[in-house]
Amino acid sequence: MVRPVPGVCHCVGSRAAGSAFRRFRGVDSLGVVVTKPSPVVRLLRDLLAVPSVNPAFLPPDDPRTGEQAMAEAIADRAARAGLEVQLDPVAPGRPNVLVRLRPSGRIRHRILLAPHLDTVGEPGLDALLTPRLVDGRLVGRGACDTKGCVAAMLQAVLDVAASGRRPESTEIVFAGLVDEENAQLGSRHLGRHGPRADLAVVGEPTRLQVVTAHKGDLWLQLRTRGRAAHGATPERGRNAVHAMARALVALERDYIPGLARLRHPLLGSPTLNVGSIRGGQQPNIVPDECVVTLDRRTLPGEKAATVRRDMMAVVRAAGVRAVFDDLRITPCEPLETDPDHPWVRRFLSAAGRTHPVGVHYFCDAAVLAAAGTPALVFGPGDIAQAHTDDEWIRVASLERGLAILGRFLRDLP
Repeated sequence: MVRPVPGVCHCVGSRAAGSAFRRFRGVDSLGVVVTKPSPVVRLLRDLLAVPSVNPAFLPPDDPRTGEQAMAEAIADRAARAGLEVQLDPVAPGRPNVLVRLRPSGRIRHRILLAPHLDTVGEPGLDALLTPRLVDGRLVGRGACDTKGCVAAMLQAVLDVAASGRRPESTEIVFAGLVDEENAQLGSRHLGRHGPRADLAVVGEPTRLQVVTAHKGDLWLQLRTRGRAAHGATPERGRNAVHAMARALVALERDYIPGLARLRHPLLGSPTLNVGSIRGGQQPNIVPDECVVTLDRRTLPGEKAATVRRDMMAVVRAAGVRAVFDDLRITPCEPLETDPDHPWVRRFLSAAGRTHPVGVHYFCDAAVLAAAGTPALVFGPGDIAQAHTDDEWIRVASLERGLAILGRFLRDLP
């Protein structure tokens, strides 16, 4: 159940952020020290100083992991602005944070602003936990993916609340979600328990383009088995690596070219990547097992079972006996939202766009859409900067994103 956060949160995240904020100094392209950044830049700077690495990427009990401190820092900021705040536990120490701005009248519509709170860890984690403003770029872990979206979306809600001009019949809910980078526990929890909405704007670095379609992500493991023997007498064994080599050649020759015949107007064709291979123990032993991992990006309309069946047919046609296993516990389906949906058209207008685009990566949008809330993806920053050792976001993009979100929220019915 969702529990309210009474009053102001006195949280570890806020205290940790405070010391880092005092160390922050920005330098513009002319070498002039910037001491008074805009509110949204200050907010992002504050959030970057709060570690929120997904626990899947660091050892257990590492103090830099988990989204609790981030959720509390957001709750603190929203509560001080007089907004209704809730922490919704998803896993131990990992709550979604919900900030509600109720309309002046009866609730007839609801909009979700849904960025994720978690980040990856390495590369460059320790250095990136001290935010820096250099040459018009704010540098820090999560600056692009997706604390920039968190800051722009939360600041947009704070600005509407401060203006005193709430929508008449539309509730605005900021939903900071946990675990997008691993198993999407936060969006799956929100999808099951609500609130549902007329539209979810999922925060990802889209370069301020409006995304209504993204690919799905199917992770598979392919295993071949053989029979071990001494390396000096390989004819007495059966080499699992040789079998895997034939399987991969067959996929490269007979499967991947056919993917080009499948096309989506916004997403292009599906893809297959061989991500890793492991087989054998040492040179003088015939390997009895070989394992590869595969990343198959799917298009709307493709079914995981059909994809697996088609790949297996190609491998078997090459005379290879192999086993396919799913590596994901939960499905990561594609997203396709109708560009002519009235709420999507409203957002496109606010963004100054006439048409949406598609992206190749998977995100929380598909999870929320599958649960019944139409979703699009939008945010400042460029995905090319995500997960890098000098992750950054341009201040101009951050502030432009805030302006678009603010315009959308102010025009809500």
